[in-house]
Amino acid sequence: MLNYISTRGKAPRLSFANATLTGLASDGGLYVPESCPKLSEAEIGNMNSQNYLEVAWRVMLPFVSADIPSEKLIELLRASYKGFATKEIAPLRKLDDNLQVLELFHGPTLAFKDVALQFLGQVFSHILAQKNLRTTIVAATSGDTGSAAIEAFRGKDNVDIFVLHPKGRVSEVQRRQMTTVLDSNVHNIAIDGSFDDCQDLVKAMFNDATFRNEMHLSAVNSINWARILAQVVYYVYAGSRIFHQTKKKVVFTVPTGNFGNIYAGYIAQSMGLPVERLIAATNRNDIIHRFFTTGRMNMETSAPSLSPSMDIQVSSNFERLLFDIFGRQGAAVSQTMDHFRKPAPFVIQEAGMAPLRDLFASGAVNDENTLKTIRETYEKYGYVVDPHTAVGLAVSQKYREAYPDSVVVSLATAHPSKFPDAVKKAIGITPELPPHMADLYTREERCASLPNKLEWVQKFVRDGVKG
Repeated sequence: MLNYISTRGKAPRLSFANATLTGLASDGGLYVPESCPKLSEAEIGNMNSQNYLEVAWRVMLPFVSADIPSEKLIELLRASYKGFATKEIAPLRKLDDNLQVLELFHGPTLAFKDVALQFLGQVFSHILAQKNLRTTIVAATSGDTGSAAIEAFRGKDNVDIFVLHPKGRVSEVQRRQMTTVLDSNVHNIAIDGSFDDCQDLVKAMFNDATFRNEMHLSAVNSINWARILAQVVYYVYAGSRIFHQTKKKVVFTVPTGNFGNIYAGYIAQSMGLPVERLIAATNRNDIIHRFFTTGRMNMETSAPSLSPSMDIQVSSNFERLLFDIFGRQGAAVSQTMDHFRKPAPFVIQEAGMAPLRDLFASGAVNDENTLKTIRETYEKYGYVVDPHTAVGLAVSQKYREAYPDSVVVSLATAHPSKFPDAVKKAIGITPELPPHMADLYTREERCASLPNKLEWVQKFVRDGVKG
């Protein structure tokens, strides 16, 4: 049976089901599998002719089989993706011979987070029903996770969900997608601070053992392993097709904030997917780019940008990669993360960086170049992209200039209509919301506004659950 262990080495090993419900480990670490299942070259070759659900079943089954039987997994996957606008779930769109876009925005809230959270909602319901439990989900969002999580858990009898977002630092569409959901089990909180502040509040609630146990807390942020697992699928799905077409390893460019999306690519590569490079594309909040360039992880103040879902300085999922960098020694990870959050920088020596640079690359794009990329992509390809996708395409272009023969897949993480102001500023066109969201701006909103104070947020959660 495949168990899950904490990156900090002290929390107990858990099954997939218990790791999913727990989210953040009791020692403050993140759960990862004890070992990584492998895909054979023949299996990857066969996936070229399989549909998305078939690929998802094969990728996920070894990670979950102790808790979710094969037939049940197929049932959960069908339910997860029935609301997507395309049967392909994550279609590839060819821009030119060596550049394709992986469209991840066809879910109900128009962002890549739907791919993972629709699955997580189904898995939670299945596990909670089996165990006859009720849970309280608390989540921080920089824009897209919140709406996707709310959509996945709204109306569920055995779940209350509380979502914290940084007040005034998400787009109008992102905010309204959260605050216009009026189901009684949904609670939105605007925090006077940054996304990192919201994330810290969530972690503090989990680290308060009394509160955690009293509220039966669960996490659906990308710290939850089940979310990472669901994201691994689209790398394998796209990569197997590209490799079949070109006989080349694939370069994936990933708009990067909390490091969960690109870490899923790392897991896909670890399973055997032929990956040439994983490129972390950042905006002005470029802590990940600075790390891959210098080996130094140094936290600065998060600054607002046109790509707000990436306005992050503390990339939680980086700890999972750090666990492997340190030879899976939890004590070393714990010591490093405690040092980092004082805050103080840490440095990985060149001997440790060299193997990372064989797989990872990075780039940073400011707002001016983000707008330029939206405009140039529209002019050259007739293709409209949101600012996060534009960040990825801009970094992809720089990589292609250096490696013109590489086959690049750039991830499109949000529908352009989620960021109409930026798109209009770039190309003079306001992208329209899909029909199911056409009345979004006239819907009633419900949201609490709280200061960046743990005791205030905990009281709100207690009162909400009791209510």
